[in-house]
Amino acid sequence: MKVSFHGHSLVKIESQGKTILIDPFITGNSLTDLKVEDVKPDVIIVTHGHGDHLGDTVELAKKHDALVIANFELATYLSWKGLNTHGMSIGGAYQFDFGKVKLTPAFHGTGLETENNEIIYLGMPAGVLVTIEDKTIYHAGDTGLFSDMKLIGDRHPIDLAFLPIGDNFTMGPEDAAYAAGLLSAKKVIPMHYNTFPPIKQDPQKFADMLQPGVVQIMQVGDSIEL
Repeated sequence: MKVSFHGHSLVKIESQGKTILIDPFITGNSLTDLKVEDVKPDVIIVTHGHGDHLGDTVELAKKHDALVIANFELATYLSWKGLNTHGMSIGGAYQFDFGKVKLTPAFHGTGLETENNEIIYLGMPAGVLVTIEDKTIYHAGDTGLFSDMKLIGDRHPIDLAFLPIGDNFTMGPEDAAYAAGLLSAKKVIPMHYNTFPPIKQDPQKFADMLQPGVVQIMQVGDSIEL
């Protein structure tokens, strides 16, 4: 299984001939190396309804008939746009043909801004546990630090964790380092930083807060084999 990082919170998982995208924010993402026309997902997982995570989901899912997995309200909203969706809720898990997906809590906002200066409520934000080939990847989504991260790590041994470090909208480096300790993940990847001025961070400072070898700073386009 190949796991690659593509800027902001965009993660790609390739396994058994299938491509899974998490939070496909491509258009408008100055840090990504991907182009919408070159990506062919089979599955898209969206952690919450903000534009920098929902991203290009609608266009990609329509073009490639990709299955979209999200919380129930967001999945329902996307189904109204003609997408093939599977709605879930926090704490629920489902075995798909490519692997198992479970939604975890995430403490953050939600909603999509409209041209009429309104915000459409799109359900509770989530993190996601993806288990494929007996390996578990934790994508925390956008979240602050919360103590139940220890329960997530205790219940689900994590091989690879993607944690936001940008601060302002999510955990900053110090809280993310504490979260890494709670989760006890074998490897931790920082995400959700440097895309916009309010979330400018030095990932090396985050890495230096943890034991050597725990944090791997992935440059855009880097990949890990699990």
